[in-house]
Amino acid sequence: MPATEVGTMPESPAEVFRGKASSRLMSLDVFRGATIAAMILVNNPGDGRTTYWPLEHAKWNGWTPTDLIFPFFLFIVGVAMAFSFASRLKRGDSRHDLLRHVLWRGLILFAIGLFLNGFPNHYQLSSWRVYGVLQRIGICYVIAGILALWTKPRTWIAVAVGCLAGYGILMRFVPVPGFGMPARDLAFLDPNGNLAAWLDRKLLAGHLYDITRDPEGVISTIPAIATPLLGLLTGEWLRSARAVRVKLAGLFGFGVAGIAAGEVVNLWFPINKNLWTSSFVLFTAGTALIALGVCYWVLDTKQWRGVWTKFFVVFGMNAIAAYVFAELIAHWIDRMPARDGMNWQEAVYEKMFAPLTGPYLASLLYAISYVLMCWLAMWLLYRKRLFLKI
Repeated sequence: MPATEVGTMPESPAEVFRGKASSRLMSLDVFRGATIAAMILVNNPGDGRTTYWPLEHAKWNGWTPTDLIFPFFLFIVGVAMAFSFASRLKRGDSRHDLLRHVLWRGLILFAIGLFLNGFPNHYQLSSWRVYGVLQRIGICYVIAGILALWTKPRTWIAVAVGCLAGYGILMRFVPVPGFGMPARDLAFLDPNGNLAAWLDRKLLAGHLYDITRDPEGVISTIPAIATPLLGLLTGEWLRSARAVRVKLAGLFGFGVAGIAAGEVVNLWFPINKNLWTSSFVLFTAGTALIALGVCYWVLDTKQWRGVWTKFFVVFGMNAIAAYVFAELIAHWIDRMPARDGMNWQEAVYEKMFAPLTGPYLASLLYAISYVLMCWLAMWLLYRKRLFLKI
């Protein structure tokens, strides 16, 4: 059974298959792999209190390199979708077949994310977080997939613009019950007094990441839908028959335009990853376009490949598996008691890494070691041509 087409996510639920990989966009696999590696790195510091600032999220408004990682992956989902759907339609699959597949994949992603939120203490239903990274990916994937199957690019653009503009209007001009009008009765985007946080508490009290709000909450999913749609438009651009230099010019040109637009909108609607603001979407999409453009130029245009690409390809071809594996191990060692009141994660860090050097570097070394451990697990699968499919 052949592997999936260019840069796609796996094709069937929880399927592990053998096969010879088909032709793929190396740039997309490497970009995805680098994104997953970075996600694992920032999610698993040895000591979260002593982390270098680029590996931390912005406290509220603004951004750090870490804040680019999740939107990059969601953007990649859209790019890969363009290739995947075109390939399957060419093979003879109907749009209804693809729709069933999209709905099933979205459901599985949401279910896996929900499982990870509770692992290993699934009996604690009163505090089981509902939303999360995979849940947002699943929701956005389904919506973008339906639009990709049944509408044209002009509709994707209209929906993306509508999501970004509508979200800005909601957050700025709708009074927040118990708090008042944003920017008049309280600071605009007040952490606990904004509309998104209020609705999260109203609908999901006790099941939120930050107790009073959730970075992957209900309303903030609206602008997040625009991220894979922008990726979908990018995938269609790369799939086109345009000359390579035109494709590259488009990637870099639109990338710069996205960053500039994000900075302009930031003056009115600040860049904020926790709220996935419209300026955040534009800025991160622009940055993703430039990063993908560099990968496309280096790997698919100049063909500058080597041993260094293998590290990222191993992650990129088993991206969801790598993320799930990393989260499962992290959740397990973080909740399993070791000794002296520490859990296994703390015990390993204190015994093996903290004595080596200062706290910041020791924390980074632990995170790098964790990434390498996850890579080794994915390499064993890659070596046997085994790919966990969702």
